[in-house]
Amino acid sequence: MRLALLVPGGSGQLGRDLAALAGPELEVVAPASAELDVRSAGSVVVAVDALVSRAAASGAVPIVVNASAYTSVDAAEADEVRAFAVNADGPRVLAAVCSSRRVPLVHVSTDYVFPGDGSSPYEATDALRPLGAYGRTKAAGEDAVLGSGASAWVVRTSWVYGKHGANFVKTIQRLEGEREQLTVVDDQVGSPTWAADLAGGLVELARRIAAGEGPESRVLHCTGAGETSWWGFARAIFEEIGADPERVGACTTEEFPRPAPRPKYSVLSNASWRAAGLKPLRNWREALSAYFAE
Repeated sequence: MRLALLVPGGSGQLGRDLAALAGPELEVVAPASAELDVRSAGSVVVAVDALVSRAAASGAVPIVVNASAYTSVDAAEADEVRAFAVNADGPRVLAAVCSSRRVPLVHVSTDYVFPGDGSSPYEATDALRPLGAYGRTKAAGEDAVLGSGASAWVVRTSWVYGKHGANFVKTIQRLEGEREQLTVVDDQVGSPTWAADLAGGLVELARRIAAGEGPESRVLHCTGAGETSWWGFARAIFEEIGADPERVGACTTEEFPRPAPRPKYSVLSNASWRAAGLKPLRNWREALSAYFAE
């Protein structure tokens, strides 16, 4: 079945990896935020109507995958109004237009909607209790999408890195060349997720939706399998680039204060993804090796 995807946020690391999957059976239009401002109802109407027209002309099923987001966690603490506009108002506009055009919507969210005060992976049905502005705005975006009446799914993920854009992997690579010794937080635990793997999972979900087999659960978790701390993640990056991981020291969150609070344990259970019959993503360590091999 041929798909036609509209991917707002197309210049980000996930958006660009989704665009890279385009082929004979997958048409992807991935405009950057400068081209498609999800906060603008007029712009969204034009983009979704164009998607519907393209899909009709090629015999494809149109689906919107929203990869747009305000992701600067620390900056959101001082600029929650702007973060809310992108992370909550934008998805509300998208969902309303998708509902009116009967176009399915897949909206990408985050582990930051949870407080991170537990010790077992969060299930998709667990109550939300974000600690900071970024998490609050993303939780509001989820509510807007799920309450819109659109045929919509929310997919939460975590610790995303990829070939494009700024991310933890690139930062550690740069610092390895600049410093003899690094100190990285060891008491925040999550699941690193390669954007290319996530993009593949989202396309699999979109194909299921297009076939009329969209999961009954409207909230799903999709991350790399397994868990580690930021310190463990940094050591693994050092190993992949041939550097000595013993150069990476550990510290606590309190020893490395940041403007925004971070969840200490934000591992997401992928049980909802498996229950929907979707292929789980590979282990985070295997994915990291594949990222560097590529």
